[in-house]
Amino acid sequence: MKKIAIIDIGSNNARLVIVNILEGGYFMVLDELKESVRLGQNMERDSFLKPARVAQTIKTLKMFRRLCDSYNVEKIIAVGTSAVRRAKNQRSFLDEVQVTCGIKIKVLTAEEEARLVYHGVINSMDIPKGLILEIGGGSTKIIYYIRRNIIAFETLPFGAVTLTDLFATDNLSPQEQALKIEEFFTEQLKKLTWLKEIDPDTRLIGVGGSFRNLGKISRKVKKYPLEMAHNYVLPTEEFVNIYDMIKVLDIDKKMKVRGLSSGRADIIPSAFAQIKAFTDYVQIPEITISGCGLREGIMFNYSSPITLEKPISDVLTHSLNTLISYYYINSSHVEHVTDLSVQLFKQLRVLHKFPRQLLKILKIASMLYDCGKRIKYYNYHRHSYYNILNSNLYGVSHRDLTLAAFVVFAHRKDDLVNAEWIKYKHLIGEEDYDVVRKLGVILNIAVSLDRSMSGVVKTLNCDLLGDSVIMKTEIEGDAVLEIKNALGAASEFKKAFGKNLEIL
Repeated sequence: MKKIAIIDIGSNNARLVIVNILEGGYFMVLDELKESVRLGQNMERDSFLKPARVAQTIKTLKMFRRLCDSYNVEKIIAVGTSAVRRAKNQRSFLDEVQVTCGIKIKVLTAEEEARLVYHGVINSMDIPKGLILEIGGGSTKIIYYIRRNIIAFETLPFGAVTLTDLFATDNLSPQEQALKIEEFFTEQLKKLTWLKEIDPDTRLIGVGGSFRNLGKISRKVKKYPLEMAHNYVLPTEEFVNIYDMIKVLDIDKKMKVRGLSSGRADIIPSAFAQIKAFTDYVQIPEITISGCGLREGIMFNYSSPITLEKPISDVLTHSLNTLISYYYINSSHVEHVTDLSVQLFKQLRVLHKFPRQLLKILKIASMLYDCGKRIKYYNYHRHSYYNILNSNLYGVSHRDLTLAAFVVFAHRKDDLVNAEWIKYKHLIGEEDYDVVRKLGVILNIAVSLDRSMSGVVKTLNCDLLGDSVIMKTEIEGDAVLEIKNALGAASEFKKAFGKNLEIL
């Protein structure tokens, strides 16, 4: 297992992420650190990095280096973005960092930066048509893709920090400043003729710290049950309400807004003004927030170099396999359990009448049902439930992730399902309880039918005869243990499906 570190030096923040590279092209984050360095501050007039900002950045990078050394990191990938890219004193800054910190920084071109952002998004989200808006401290990226191919992109040479500096004046109120930025940004968007030609069913994907802060504020306001930035969806109307609240506040009051990072309080109105202008211009009704961007793009490209040429085709399966590798789960066993679960779902379709879309939920539950055993065997389904809810699994909605966790909870006939259910009312309703109960029974039977983890039960064929379901198994070897365990779910099967269960 190899450890690498990724350092991203932006115009506002410097970030360190320490990553475990797993076999098979997977990765897991081990640790991270963020510091506000404001490297791009006050560059608008002469394009020089200011000595105080350089000193703060070097102090931060020395701290990053110490943490890397403590983890025995084998490789450091450090990149500089907008502020470093346009600095006239770039060379002296890079040399000083290498001499004092032992870190070599690669300065990304605007195109390289945009493509890394795209790689971070496309390999972690299952969105066929997307318009990515990434607001950095010193630049703004707009990337349009269809079916995992970039159609158009643009990097605008300003971001939240530079716009805050550009429109800072004592003569304007916070609200007037925000309006000026909206007007300025809209004029820049009008120059991008391809923006008016995007397909109407395109999804808006927000990337960067300002979008993550927006999502956090929204979740705090509505007391959202999951503390998960990635794939969080909020209506544009809800964003406008948050923006209208934020833009009139002075800096002291902004610092008190729940969910808003104190290190971003002074620049967030500029970022939100950009988002407001953009959503007004493209007329997309909701924003999907991505927790993945440039740094994750580097992680995907390093751990699985094929993503440099071709994105991951099945985001959810790749993410599931990452967790299977990380938790040392018996992959052949859970793949067989998944196969048996899918067979049961299809064979029992006449009884449950569920749409095929629910197979995604069943797949997640089948692949991760026993990941909690890495914590403790006893009550492992509760640990698995918690792990799934906090997994930040890619390629799945928060709602489907929550339902999958409850299917795992329910497959062991745990009475605490009801007590936990009320916490997630923002995502699931009473009508979903029947889905969880029936899929939980299906999972229970599938797990039982591979109790020895030897794949002895190959296929299933269910016949509905009167008050009974006759489940015929095709086996290779001795399946007494498997069938005995599966029949232990007969009473739950009767409650869920209203039929007796016989297994032959």
